[in-house]
Amino acid sequence: MLKSAIAALLLTAGPAIAQTAPAPVTVIHAGALLDQPGKPPRGPSTIIVRDGKVVEVRDGFAAAEGGATLVDLKDRFVLPGLIDMHVHLLGIGGDPMRARLTALNTEPADDMMYGAGNARATLMAGFTTVRELGSDPRGIRALRDAVERGDVDGPTIVNAGTAISVTGGHGDPVNGLAEPYAHAVAATVENTCDGPDDCRRATRRQIGLGAQVVKITATGGVLSNVSGGLGRAFTADEMRAIVDTAHGLGRKVAAHAHAADGVAGALEAGVDSIEHGSFLDDRAIALLKKSGAYLVPTEIAPVAALAQARSGALPPATIPKAEAAAAAMVDSHRRAYRAGVKFAFGTDTGVSKHGRNAEEFALLVNQIGMTPAVAIRTATVDAADLLGRADLGAIRPGMTADIIAVQGSPLEDVTRLERVSFVMHRGRVAKAVGR
Repeated sequence: MLKSAIAALLLTAGPAIAQTAPAPVTVIHAGALLDQPGKPPRGPSTIIVRDGKVVEVRDGFAAAEGGATLVDLKDRFVLPGLIDMHVHLLGIGGDPMRARLTALNTEPADDMMYGAGNARATLMAGFTTVRELGSDPRGIRALRDAVERGDVDGPTIVNAGTAISVTGGHGDPVNGLAEPYAHAVAATVENTCDGPDDCRRATRRQIGLGAQVVKITATGGVLSNVSGGLGRAFTADEMRAIVDTAHGLGRKVAAHAHAADGVAGALEAGVDSIEHGSFLDDRAIALLKKSGAYLVPTEIAPVAALAQARSGALPPATIPKAEAAAAAMVDSHRRAYRAGVKFAFGTDTGVSKHGRNAEEFALLVNQIGMTPAVAIRTATVDAADLLGRADLGAIRPGMTADIIAVQGSPLEDVTRLERVSFVMHRGRVAKAVGR
């Protein structure tokens, strides 16, 4: 009888206790605060975080009251967590020779373990949100959800699954494989399509596997192990079928596109972003401006790919493509920036090494001509806009508490973002000063 009464009491009291327990509060003292990138920074400030959200920002250093945890960043420059709009987390990453040599004895489970390490390296580098644009769809969905649950340290992941490709195009996993392996791999392919109806099927399949954004390979790619170049891959009807299907299912579309004709075709089909955009002509730039689509520049990718190709780490077919893309990209992006095209920060990390994403900032400043303030905005406010996430990219009441800190102002020296000393992800301290 007594046990039954106690059990009943616990069952009725439990929900009430859970509802009235106050959420933990963290108080951050910031020596300088870039709360809204694109605007001047504030001086000494206090950020109050509760239940993963910013609830208040005050001038000066307010006292931490009521058992709140105090984070002392009085000697640091504080800003929103960074967003990388183009990464590849699963697999070894940044070491293509090793990846090729281990391809026959590496399982999807191995790629997942590498992915967990890559996710952690990305978060420790200050990138609290990423758009993952091409990995095993089941694996990246599982990693995304593991981060959401808190089982794995990593950034918030917006995943695309596997990029949709034409047969034989950039992204067809059968490309370059010897005959004994090609037959086995071909039986598992879900991402290639030919003709509008088949492309609708491939788009639905990736979304069915958990894709939160759809990626298409509108042109050839540098790393494809085929002799084909970087020209247009899909027909106009095929691209429209993909974009209309994705948009109808509430997904934005990112188009891998190098050649100008492929860029133009993707924009005319209604894609939301152009990834790489190495060879932009006046028409492509005009379409970028007219459509309002973002250019995700990935400046660091051709630099890394060219070094890998020349060292023999990549197949011979990639060398002329890497050389051509690296030579053309800087001028194309400089002209696009001067014309007023919208940019969102992206690196294609996985081509380059994980955790070094912030090296892209110096290239945006030194090669494209952005100021540090503009470059930082592309990785915060503008990237959040492309994601459709109004809760990211700034530090204001109601925003997700993704917050980082560095020593010294990155508005004066943008390379300071390569040495992030503090990371908070959704209100939890992932990297403390001194760690």
